[in-house]
Amino acid sequence: MDSDKPAQQPPDLGYRDSIAKVEPYGVDHIPEVERHGKAGSQFSIWFAAGLNFPIMLLGFSAAALGLSMTAAVTAILAGALVGSATMGIMSRMGVRLGVPQQMQARGPLGFVGNLLPVAYINVFAGVGWAAVTVILGGKALGVLLGTPFWLSAAVLTALQLTVAVFGYNMIHYLQRILAVVLFLLFTLVTVVALYRGGHFLAANPGAPGYIGSAGGWVTLGGWFLAFLIAWLPFASDYSRYLPDSKRVSTSAGLLTALGNFVTLSWLGIAGVVLAGAATSTDDPILALKELTGPWSVPAMLAILLSSFSQNFLNVYGGAISLQTLGLPLKRWQSVTLICAAAFGVSLWGADGIYTSFEVFLNLTAYFIAPYVAVILLDYFVGPRRDKARISELYEKRRILEWGFVAWLAGVVCSVPFWQSDLYTGPVAAAHPGWGELTYYVGFAVAAVLYLLTYRLPPLWHRRPAALPEQGAAAEPTAAEKATATAPAQTQDTAGAEPGQDSSPAADQHVPAKP
Repeated sequence: MDSDKPAQQPPDLGYRDSIAKVEPYGVDHIPEVERHGKAGSQFSIWFAAGLNFPIMLLGFSAAALGLSMTAAVTAILAGALVGSATMGIMSRMGVRLGVPQQMQARGPLGFVGNLLPVAYINVFAGVGWAAVTVILGGKALGVLLGTPFWLSAAVLTALQLTVAVFGYNMIHYLQRILAVVLFLLFTLVTVVALYRGGHFLAANPGAPGYIGSAGGWVTLGGWFLAFLIAWLPFASDYSRYLPDSKRVSTSAGLLTALGNFVTLSWLGIAGVVLAGAATSTDDPILALKELTGPWSVPAMLAILLSSFSQNFLNVYGGAISLQTLGLPLKRWQSVTLICAAAFGVSLWGADGIYTSFEVFLNLTAYFIAPYVAVILLDYFVGPRRDKARISELYEKRRILEWGFVAWLAGVVCSVPFWQSDLYTGPVAAAHPGWGELTYYVGFAVAAVLYLLTYRLPPLWHRRPAALPEQGAAAEPTAAEKATATAPAQTQDTAGAEPGQDSSPAADQHVPAKP
């Protein structure tokens, strides 16, 4: 069942609430018989993932921007609110459709059109973020036990690989435990940092990254938004097994948003305090150790354990990315490849983590923002809420759709606004005081172009084989029928009766709902 095609009448594989059983599904549509769990799982999984030291690093950067404490805090809250709300919306999409987020993107982009965004954005981001987290956890383990970094990184990677192979249920189970443990540890770290810090940031026009108070505010808020933008292509992955009902869908969305907002705001602000109080500004882990003093052991333990809560999702999501590419890999093989790549990158980048990855991981958000715009509009304006059209996501003959053009235009039009050590666009260079606007430009352009093109005939479909009884062109698919009139839509009742949630085989012709 770990394949690229959903079964027409999916068998009952008995996965449901089994924690110790290896997840039998890959990028398949999850059938109604396997739907299980409670909406509260969405809070614990994202709350635990958000309790992670990289968020404190983002807050730490407020000092370099020369922001005051008030400006930094309000920027963090604004970025966290926008990103968390979007995460909640996309989590609801998983409940409704029962399909991974990146597979949903095949709808508006087409099979080939979805390859580039998935190959660059999601595989790259999954490996990159997994490597960053292994580096942080490995360094923390080295502080605690005195082990060499390569050994610490190997141990962490092996443990994360094991959990990711077991998959969805195991990840949710461990995230519930880590949510409690990490809450206690990061509460201690926050209290100690506040007590020993004793002062907050003041505005500093002489800071190395100062671009004005307004530009700095926009940039810092954008960085916190970008942190969640990197998660958006994976939001549905952890809600797609939930029962499809309106109550579950609404609760899952709200709890996903809440779990992300609380942790991002909390640790981001704690990072601002750390930046204002620490004596070392070159190494945030060293800064945290110095700031917490006699409490440095639980602080390092918090960083170590948070590497698990983050990388369970990084590795699992990266494996889904590989399968979405259509590669002939089972999920456990994909997980192994992602872990091996992350381990190798962590060894290569261990000494330059705070500069080497900033460039590339920031660029991923530039590509994801227009990607998210297309996915969201295809669901709420286009036809994607119609469950009768799920089979379209598995039709490889749907090569390119207009959503790919919208995504590509969003990326291209955002290039002049890029702000990176690798490349700075002409608009950003001429107006540094405007701050980081790339995400908003890319999202807006992709959204406008999608709205202008989504009713057009398909951009590029490979003709299906003639049916034997017809001896001619086969009946048009639901997607082709929909282009003759307005795209089919359904109300978001998210409450299909038993037996209505079928998963047609790939290339089977399913008419759109009226």
